Amino acid sequence: MGGISVGGISGAADISHDEAAGTWLLRMRSTAYAFGLAGDGTAVRHLYWGPRVPPQAVAGLLAGARADQPRERYRSWALERPDEYVPWGGIRFDEPSLKVEYADGTRAIEWRYAGQRISRDRGAVTLELDLADVAYDLTVTLAYRVYDGFDVLERWATLRNTGQRDPIVVRQAHAANWWLPPRDRWRLRYLHGGWGAETQIAEAVPGPGKFVLESRRGTTSHQFNPWFSLDPGTATEESGEVWSGELAWSGSWKLVCEQTSAGRLHVGGGWNEFDWSQRLAPGQSLVLPSFAGLHTTGGFGAASREWHAWQRARVLGRGDRTGLVTPRWHAEPAARPAPVADEPALRPVLYNSWEATSFAVSQDGQERLAETAARIGVECFVVDDGWFRGRDHDHAGLGDWTVDQAKFPRGLGPLVKRVGELGMTFGIWVEPEMVNPDSDLYRAHPDWVYHFGNRTRSEHRNQLVLNLARPDVADYLYQSLDRLLSGDDIRFVKWDMNRPFSEPGWPAEAGRDPERAWVEHVRTLYAIIDALRAAHPGVDFESCSGGGGRIDLGILGRVEQVWTSDNTDAWDRVAIQEGFTQAYAPSVMMAWVTDSPNYLTGRRLPLSFRFHVAMAGSLGIGADLIQWTEADEAEAAGLIAEYKQIRPVVQGGRLYRLASTAAGPLGAHQYVAADGAEAVVLAWWGPGQCEPGRPRLRLAGLEDGARYADPATGAAHWGAELARDGLELPAGASDFGSVLVRLVRQDG
Repeated sequence: MGGISVGGISGAADISHDEAAGTWLLRMRSTAYAFGLAGDGTAVRHLYWGPRVPPQAVAGLLAGARADQPRERYRSWALERPDEYVPWGGIRFDEPSLKVEYADGTRAIEWRYAGQRISRDRGAVTLELDLADVAYDLTVTLAYRVYDGFDVLERWATLRNTGQRDPIVVRQAHAANWWLPPRDRWRLRYLHGGWGAETQIAEAVPGPGKFVLESRRGTTSHQFNPWFSLDPGTATEESGEVWSGELAWSGSWKLVCEQTSAGRLHVGGGWNEFDWSQRLAPGQSLVLPSFAGLHTTGGFGAASREWHAWQRARVLGRGDRTGLVTPRWHAEPAARPAPVADEPALRPVLYNSWEATSFAVSQDGQERLAETAARIGVECFVVDDGWFRGRDHDHAGLGDWTVDQAKFPRGLGPLVKRVGELGMTFGIWVEPEMVNPDSDLYRAHPDWVYHFGNRTRSEHRNQLVLNLARPDVADYLYQSLDRLLSGDDIRFVKWDMNRPFSEPGWPAEAGRDPERAWVEHVRTLYAIIDALRAAHPGVDFESCSGGGGRIDLGILGRVEQVWTSDNTDAWDRVAIQEGFTQAYAPSVMMAWVTDSPNYLTGRRLPLSFRFHVAMAGSLGIGADLIQWTEADEAEAAGLIAEYKQIRPVVQGGRLYRLASTAAGPLGAHQYVAADGAEAVVLAWWGPGQCEPGRPRLRLAGLEDGARYADPATGAAHWGAELARDGLELPAGASDFGSVLVRLVRQDG
């Protein structure tokens, strides 16, 4: 095969280009992806996405794709060809990847291949492929990145106005377009929900037409998540072909799953074009978010494990560590370097004061909570809402990020010091993108919020949304937070956003592309967090948006963890967390133990049950510890100590969802350490579902010929026995019961 190849190490990522044939082959750990140029060089045609194939197989695939297919054209009265990136124009009517308008009113795109580059950096190989309009000054660079040791393919596009005079208006811009191979039928799985019921698993059968998942809210949203999986309807948790994708964007987004009239299925996604367009000035570039995809033959569980491992190694908290303390908020990066490959640190056991004190925080009250938290083994103590000036309720104070002297007469310093003396790090809650009308900031700058002239400024939770697309707003927020983090030894920030956008106007920019704020807000959010992380490298961040309203690969690149849901009822959390782990790693999934009865549902649950559900991710405590008895404290201390033993396996191991409460009486997750030396099983059941006939749990991911012992009981089992006959669960409560079993491989 003539041409260019970067990679070549056995099992490593590899991208090959056959210049004579006009094809590219991207090979990952066990999968491959291929595309090639149409005969006249005007299109890049998708060829293959599936198990790993040799280079010599690609030329034949391209020959078939180049051949005319009159039957398909006749059936559809259109040209329906699997273009890697679909331009709007000509006789085709499937969902486009890109739609623009040139200065003379032309709105159709015709392009030609204009070159390519392949490079290797930090254990990843990147292909950049240029397409240029044949008559106008627009270049589109399609980027593909594959990683050593993973089956994830990351894609994005960069738009450039290469002219010197005329702007180009971008009307629709997707990050990538994924074509699926021909199958008799498809099953689409996605995550939906609402506040307090996020990441619920749903299924649909895509037929002729479009299935659209989207957010128009300015945030990722509680209602849908930018993740999908597709299978031929035969995949199970541990077997079958699955194709899956995740979009890295924390604002309004759109995924379109479309079956064309010719019967081909593709999924495109990126920025939501609703109420959006963006003017691309001469010389300007627009880098679109990344859209990652993967293929597996190991079912939904294997797809999840691949997402989890890749996120931990290549996504979490990476951001843009340029070291810029005074960033240029709207500067596009010159390149998107491969993120450094390393495993993130273990997440600490966290305490948050919100459900204990609400807005009624004080120096003495927080110290009392901290003392109890330290006794039971908490490692990070977080003061939630109510610590800043004017914040006695949710009607006032947002935007004025200075400490309330009535609550903390000497500032936060004495509390931070006391928390440190107790052996914990200190964290703080902020909601920087919001402002209350009753605040000094709003009184001074009412024009800083999104609004339309002569229209109501709709409040939600008594607050309005600041326009981060404005550089003066970005400067204010960065300086306020930089000052807060510079003043005391704060090591953790919970970044909240409790409402979606409304009236997304920018009157000062009327006639100058104000709709760009939908995108610029999120890009500025990323830039502010990146700059804060560069200036304060010891600070960890958590993303929150009224619960799970901002969870996606884009924000995960800037934070260590996310707040999964405001619903802390452990029984409800079982379903929420099962859906969450379809797409995102357990290590980023914050799960709190709160009081019983639960404040939202009124449900009463045993303390051990609440802990066992929360142990399935990153453990947090949100209860009013002052009201706990000595027995509660002692039980909690034992469970926290147990969690610290299993934490490396839960946060860094491979997750197997053994059973689901959606399908039967029992739910169970198993975690296997990366080296296979240890496994952890967490199981739970609801009311009246324990006895009689509790099923044995058949375990997964263990070595058939190895022995595994339970340190708590001394019982030992062969791996093959646990896989074939299952694990008998210890006796537990009949209603809302749970168990934790730890198994350690016996050497020799």
